Amino acid sequence: MATMARSFLQAISKDEAVAPPLRVVQIEGLAVLKIIKHCKEFAPTLVTGQLLGLDVGSVLEVTNCFPFPVRDDDEEIEADGANYQLEMMRCLREVNVDNNTVGWYQSTVLGSYQTVELIETFMNYQENIKRCVCIIYDPSKADLGVLALKALKLSDSFMDLYRAGNFTGDKLREKNFSWMDIFEEIPIKVSNSALVSAFMTELETDAPVSQGDYDRLQSSTTPFLENNMEFLIKCMDDLSMEQQKFQYYYRNLSRQQAQQQAWLQKRRTENMARRSAGEEPLPEEDPSNPIFKPIPEPSRLESFLITNQVSNFCGQINGVAGQNFSRLYLTKALHEN
Repeated sequence: MATMARSFLQAISKDEAVAPPLRVVQIEGLAVLKIIKHCKEFAPTLVTGQLLGLDVGSVLEVTNCFPFPVRDDDEEIEADGANYQLEMMRCLREVNVDNNTVGWYQSTVLGSYQTVELIETFMNYQENIKRCVCIIYDPSKADLGVLALKALKLSDSFMDLYRAGNFTGDKLREKNFSWMDIFEEIPIKVSNSALVSAFMTELETDAPVSQGDYDRLQSSTTPFLENNMEFLIKCMDDLSMEQQKFQYYYRNLSRQQAQQQAWLQKRRTENMARRSAGEEPLPEEDPSNPIFKPIPEPSRLESFLITNQVSNFCGQINGVAGQNFSRLYLTKALHEN
């Protein structure tokens, strides 16, 4: 009996140590509607909220959510926001609603969410919740008929690098780490109860074509493309500034190496003269000399995040332009017929 109990405990501890990887985020339709309502009501102001649910195997179930009050820099208001969250959790627990925190959601503008603040929030959540996600919703894409929901998590390799605080070029090459390895997107599955699904079926109209179907043929997406181009130009300017930092670093490094070589050559010549005179040679390294002080290499984290944003804006522009071309070809075929 003792052997069986010991084997059972070993199996439990092994299962806890090796958790299955997160494969999908299953979110209730009501939670999706709450997220959309909150983000659209305060747009273009960025808002955030708490995700509640259960972590079941490789599936993270999001069954409910609630919004956070709009935060300010005032510490008293931040303290009130923390008390608000605790009070909400207590009220949900009293009415037997899932009150386990599984992450948070936040709104974004044209997908510009790759920031250091998002990474810091992830790391704070990771201290207490090993597997948490952030659901990003972009209300600006709703006019294009797109449900812009994304579930993100930080990759394990990036979290190790972030904890070490080492984002130098040598370390990134050693780990074979690129800008695409910061975030991992988890597939989202929207689920509804059988009663809700039946009710939605009853609400469907029998009309073969609705006004929404005609609206999809609208080819005017100029504001969306203009905003994407403006954001893209700003990101390219930021990326250029980051490149200038690295160019300045490498210029200083080359100048320092040249000074070190000149100093070393001078010291070797001096030591040859001292040996000829029968004196002890001086050391060829002087830690107190400022030219031997290592120059810190700038972190590449910011440039990686900007590159992520540039890739996101380019993908959005490419997607919208492709859809517009499809609409134009369809409209041309309809006119010819």
